[in-house]
Amino acid sequence: MTIFRPKYITFDCHGTLINFQMAEAARDLYGDRMSEQKMLQFIADFSAYRLDEVMADWKPYAEVVHNALERTCKRNGIVFKDEDAQMVYQRVPTWGPHPDVPAGLAKVAKEIPLVILSNAMNSQIMSNVEKLGAPFHAVYTAEQAGAYKPHFRAFEYMLDMLGCGPEDILHCSSSFRYDLMSAHDLGIKNKVWVNRGHEPANPYYGYTEIAGISGLPGIVGL
Repeated sequence: MTIFRPKYITFDCHGTLINFQMAEAARDLYGDRMSEQKMLQFIADFSAYRLDEVMADWKPYAEVVHNALERTCKRNGIVFKDEDAQMVYQRVPTWGPHPDVPAGLAKVAKEIPLVILSNAMNSQIMSNVEKLGAPFHAVYTAEQAGAYKPHFRAFEYMLDMLGCGPEDILHCSSSFRYDLMSAHDLGIKNKVWVNRGHEPANPYYGYTEIAGISGLPGIVGL
């Protein structure tokens, strides 16, 4: 990737910047009820059902978590309780950044405005953002957009609010399925994949790979 100085660097938040600990929450709830092999399958199913839930019309994230966890429990023969889903949802705002994030963000924030587009509720997201250690020009949520990523409408809302086009931003995410595939299809040519180990590489979508946000300053010549 040739060094590109965008008008904005836009980010996925949970998973990319924030250490998204849904798997740990699932383990805390159900780990003593199944083998490690079954737990790994449960975690994979929970991830898949969350994606499936956000592909429908927008609904509060508490419902996304509730429905996904209930469906996962049903598939895996585990008794589901409403309070389990509530516990997982209430944990989300308590999660902090990956260790590489604060210093990397702080360095680029001195030169380029930073923006978050998150599949979050307005009431949740700022608790996470405050832990990132860098100023953000704007934080947009699925609640504001009326759509979760990977829906195009979420990205289009962000671009409309910023008053810019796909060619003006650098989008940074650890997920192809939620972010980078949609970004590609919308004409966002400048993309960074943060390889957190969530998904395998997919070079078709055209991106620069970094291992952590500490590698981001070099992408923009800082």
